[in-house]
Amino acid sequence: MKTVSFRNDVLPLKNVLYRFALRITLNHEDAEDVVQDTLIKVWNRRERWQEIESMEAFCLTICRNLALDRIRRKDQANTTLDETELSGQQDTASDPYEKMQLRDRIEQVRKLIDTLPEKQRSCMQLRDFEGKPYKEIAEVLDISEEQVKVNIFRARQAIKTKYQELEGYGL
Repeated sequence: MKTVSFRNDVLPLKNVLYRFALRITLNHEDAEDVVQDTLIKVWNRRERWQEIESMEAFCLTICRNLALDRIRRKDQANTTLDETELSGQQDTASDPYEKMQLRDRIEQVRKLIDTLPEKQRSCMQLRDFEGKPYKEIAEVLDISEEQVKVNIFRARQAIKTKYQELEGYGL
């Protein structure tokens, strides 16, 4: 029987939970609150930790539910993510003009992602940004693996189409 430790098994997930909550709520303060509430909820269920097959999936499920509840309560309008996600990216542009173009393109894609339906956004976040396997995403979102693949495909197609339209119009 494995021993589950809050410090070793739950706390290291806080950055993944934050990025996931941010992708759903589209608001930094709300995402931070959701992560804090998630950690509290997980801690309060510590008697059941031994029964949990995947602590990460368990935490992500709670995080998603809390984030969706927060959105419903606030009836929030979609706003965009800011530059914090760019900080971990490699900068391959050599001159200021290329760097500016790269930043603009990333911002365009980020805005397009923000316009996706929540389930597509969540699937894309977990698969493309967090690198989660389809099975785990299906478990977290309580949908089939096939639905996860369909949502990711549709999300990517929608972003590609909208991005090409923007680039075609030169906007």
